[in-house]
Amino acid sequence: MSNAIGVESKAVSARRREILDYVLENGGAQIEELVERFSTSRMTIHRDLHALSEQGLVRKVHGGVTMLASGVMETSVVHRMRRASREKQAIARVAASFIKAGDIIALDDSTTSRTLSENLPLSMPLTVLTNSMGIATQLAGARDISLICLGGKYHPRFDAFLGILCEQGTKSLRANTLFMSVSAVRDLGAYHQEQEIVKCKMALMEIVDRRILMIDSQKFEVTALNRLASLTDFDIVITDSGISESRKNRMLDAGINLHVAQLDTTSPATQGSSLQKQN
Repeated sequence: MSNAIGVESKAVSARRREILDYVLENGGAQIEELVERFSTSRMTIHRDLHALSEQGLVRKVHGGVTMLASGVMETSVVHRMRRASREKQAIARVAASFIKAGDIIALDDSTTSRTLSENLPLSMPLTVLTNSMGIATQLAGARDISLICLGGKYHPRFDAFLGILCEQGTKSLRANTLFMSVSAVRDLGAYHQEQEIVKCKMALMEIVDRRILMIDSQKFEVTALNRLASLTDFDIVITDSGISESRKNRMLDAGINLHVAQLDTTSPATQGSSLQKQN
């Protein structure tokens, strides 16, 4: 009996971590949305949200749940970095293969771009534009990287600079390639929960010659409030091999230049990133 209870407790704990990751990634969620996503009852979701609320991790609202208004980097960015970390590593390594010496690249404030910043070739001369404090900190000591930080108001929840100053500063620059991510992909559209972040991403999209979207397979058919762009607005879309065949085929049929990063399933400690271009 105690063994069964222990197994159940682990399952409950794992589901609550997944719910928290989902809410942190999207800024909030509706009860029905969570019931459908986690294939469980409304009663169970209510209990889970109550437990997370009691721990001070989320705030319950009528019909759903949101991030705490005072959400900080430790609560948000760290959790988002942990989510789909194996997929992000594989995608980032493939994305790095599109960078060549002397490039001027732009990295948005997404945790996937932060993962890419950890995979940049150390001895390759590059100029990097970013509005992410985390990425700037990561690259600040790199000898061959010329770092340009986009200004604006600092938002601890995203560990990033946003707002009108960031957008204006971005529009005064030019770069070869933008690497970015979003919260959700639905019906061949890219979405994000936060309007200010959408504005910053749109500004970055306007100053580059090539746009590369990095989106892990867990973000497909997820709900987020604000539509950013169509997937066809990107020159390259990179996802991981967890994507379903039907979603992959739908993108290919739409003419999207899709690349799939192969996950290494032989060892959880080793992330694979072999490139498989879909034609």
